[in-house]
Amino acid sequence: MIIGAYLSKFIVFLYLQIALSVFLVGFSLFFLVRPNFSFKTGLKETFIGGSLSGFFAGFLGTGGAIRGLTMTAFNLEKSIYVATSAAIDFGVDLSRTVVYFINGYMNDTSYKYLPFLLVIGFVGTFIGQKILLKIPQEHFRRISLVLILLIGIASIF
Repeated sequence: MIIGAYLSKFIVFLYLQIALSVFLVGFSLFFLVRPNFSFKTGLKETFIGGSLSGFFAGFLGTGGAIRGLTMTAFNLEKSIYVATSAAIDFGVDLSRTVVYFINGYMNDTSYKYLPFLLVIGFVGTFIGQKILLKIPQEHFRRISLVLILLIGIASIF
């Protein structure tokens, strides 16, 4: 993730972003068509998925979609999925912010939004938790895949 954030200063990534978007669309469609398919959750698979997610989070700012697809491919239980994603987001965003600050991407205007973004983050987490309790586990994976598909489609255009 730190490597991806550092490289973002030197590499124009339009084609890579399009390729990533096509990948998200393709794999989300695959898992929607084959709902019982899942990857083994071994150490190698989680390391590869986590590494790709971290790299793209820093490089393109879309690591969440890769992470979501990875965790959906592992068919994780919804509370484990959300808790894992939140913990990873915190670490990724904290380290990415430091690198972006060093690269000069942040200015005085950025800082005045931080308190509002923190409040929005906590409110969103609270609301999301309430919604998550109402979604049955068997629908959670499908909803996640549809959202990833929409992210991929939106990113292409």
